[in-house]
Amino acid sequence: MSQPAFEPPFTSVAELVPLLRRQGYAVVNAAAVAQLCGDGLATWDAFRESWRDLPSDAYLKDGGRYRRRRHASFVVEPGDCRPVPHRAHWQPVHYNALHGGMERWFEPMDAELVSQPQWQALLCGLSGVCTALSGVSTWFVEAHQFRIDTTDGIGRPTPEGAHRDGVDFVAIVMMACAGVKGGETRVFEAQGPSGQRFTLNQPWSMLLLDDTRVIHETTPIQPDGEAGCRDTLVLTFRRQGFQDAVPGAQAAESKGAAARHG
Repeated sequence: MSQPAFEPPFTSVAELVPLLRRQGYAVVNAAAVAQLCGDGLATWDAFRESWRDLPSDAYLKDGGRYRRRRHASFVVEPGDCRPVPHRAHWQPVHYNALHGGMERWFEPMDAELVSQPQWQALLCGLSGVCTALSGVSTWFVEAHQFRIDTTDGIGRPTPEGAHRDGVDFVAIVMMACAGVKGGETRVFEAQGPSGQRFTLNQPWSMLLLDDTRVIHETTPIQPDGEAGCRDTLVLTFRRQGFQDAVPGAQAAESKGAAARHG
């Protein structure tokens, strides 16, 4: 017997920051995402279509073929979103026991796509939420387009299990989910017993996390009849430069940003 799907505990834009302060996470629907970004999302069809052209993730250590992705990095300040030269995604083993400790060079996101005003508005809008929570105005943002499919009969959105990402804040945006069962999101206190579970499946709904306070995971997906897939956009926000295998490179990026706006 399949498990029941729990509805996401949606909150309003007005309650978003207070709720994040209280419990370390919050979920908003598509209308709230549009409000945060100052855009009706009606012009985002081309962006959602870009998930059809994601290359396979060649770094999966479990030997799976279920994940496709692209990656890009940005420095975001009030009213300004700047891409940085394409770089490797890196996490320490402390935060990602499965794939940490190695540079992963994923294919870049489409340059024309991320130069669109809608993309700038999305990153600036979410960075504004991070600033309201922390008082920090400069954010080092990594963007990941993910498609998890059921090619192997099962797909794992978080093969590393319940985890933190080693950043300040994380946004997980649902783009599309069809032909699958499972994919339940679980959020837990990092230093306590409380947690919540729900299934995020409404396009453009979003989970926001304070990565310093909570851990999260998404359960595996299986085909529901025909083979299906789950598409998400994951954005991470870090205040002290990008995570980097070479600390000096991170420090240089941080110093450069400070010099431009000192």
